[in-house]
Amino acid sequence: MNKNIFLTEDDESIRALVKVALEGYNHTVYDFETAEEALEKMKTVKPDLAIFDIMLPGMQGTEAVKILRSNDKFKKMPIIMLTAKDSEVDKVVGLDSGADDYVTKPFSVMELMARVRSQLRRTEEDTVNYKEIGCLKINTDTREVFVNDKLVVLTFKEYELLIYLIDNTHRVVTRDELLNKIWGYEYTGETRTIDIHIRTLRQKISPAGEYIKTVRGMGYRMSKDWYYV
Repeated sequence: MNKNIFLTEDDESIRALVKVALEGYNHTVYDFETAEEALEKMKTVKPDLAIFDIMLPGMQGTEAVKILRSNDKFKKMPIIMLTAKDSEVDKVVGLDSGADDYVTKPFSVMELMARVRSQLRRTEEDTVNYKEIGCLKINTDTREVFVNDKLVVLTFKEYELLIYLIDNTHRVVTRDELLNKIWGYEYTGETRTIDIHIRTLRQKISPAGEYIKTVRGMGYRMSKDWYYV
């Protein structure tokens, strides 16, 4: 699991120790003495995680974090703060600036590595592919469907039908189009097949089933808005 990690620490001995530890986990480490150097490098290299000392020469670590959080590109990037001050105020200031975690000096390198792994796991979980509409949530990686966070079991065709409707939210999808896309062009059945599957799907994903609107004489439209009927 090779990740780009930015380490900003003005204490050379601490910086060298942490860098070696991170590289031991096969991470690519970019180390800096100042926040200005780190921010400049981020213009060309996007880190997967950043570590900032709070007290730095020039721009403070907390100020650098605030700048990063104001940029959509870095809003979700994990940031860990290092501080030599074991006080509640500094911890609060660090977290309020936008940091996800903090470690107080002197710290165990193993503890810091555990915090790094935890933050990287969190971001990996956040990158799971979901489709959502109202109380309906679909994990497209595992093909799991949830309604109000409760798992709903669908057949293969029901799942494909639901995904196609969501991918075409607010657009009227005809029965013929659904037959062609879900069952294939070679399918010779009647469009009644679609109506039966839609009825069953609505029941299974209730109350989200009401998002599937019937458009008389045409087909169906997916929308949770009341004004789409």
